[in-house]
Amino acid sequence: MPRREDYHLRPIEETDLSMVLRWRNSARIRENMYTDHEISMDEHRAWFDRLRKESEPLFLIFEFRGKPIGVVHVTQIDRHNNRSYWGFYIGDPEATRGSGTALGYFGLNYIFEVLKIRKLCAEAFAFNSASLKFHKRLGFIEEGRMVKHVLKNGRYEDIVSFALFKEDWIRHRRRIEELCFDEGGTG
Repeated sequence: MPRREDYHLRPIEETDLSMVLRWRNSARIRENMYTDHEISMDEHRAWFDRLRKESEPLFLIFEFRGKPIGVVHVTQIDRHNNRSYWGFYIGDPEATRGSGTALGYFGLNYIFEVLKIRKLCAEAFAFNSASLKFHKRLGFIEEGRMVKHVLKNGRYEDIVSFALFKEDWIRHRRRIEELCFDEGGTG
């Protein structure tokens, strides 16, 4: 079973751009994102240039034993209300089983402990059962459903909204840690 030390989050670097664009444009990832079109390198580079102006690392590369396998990004940080949104994905289709849960664990620790966020919000297409299950597994609560909210592939789709509060993460963190790293965990 992978150990906690096998995983690492780090800020995105310019050398990661081609890999992240390849992941982001893969059908497996794109089918669950709000954006339908394939992103061009020019669009991607413009996004990265905007990102570099941010004061905190908001787009992180998730690594397993030094190999990039996924991303965690934090958006819409509202310091007045101390809340934000997050997004994530495992980009490497050959990532070790359980890496998604480990990504969730490391991402949430970063958001709540480093960024000091009070409330983390998330959205997922109602048809994305894996994401719905994943959020619930991490301790998120469903806050609502926005009906026919996003045009996706020529059809308006429902969006499920979730939230996780810092105090709830603290309560769930040990359980998630055991799933990821302790002997006998199911990852």
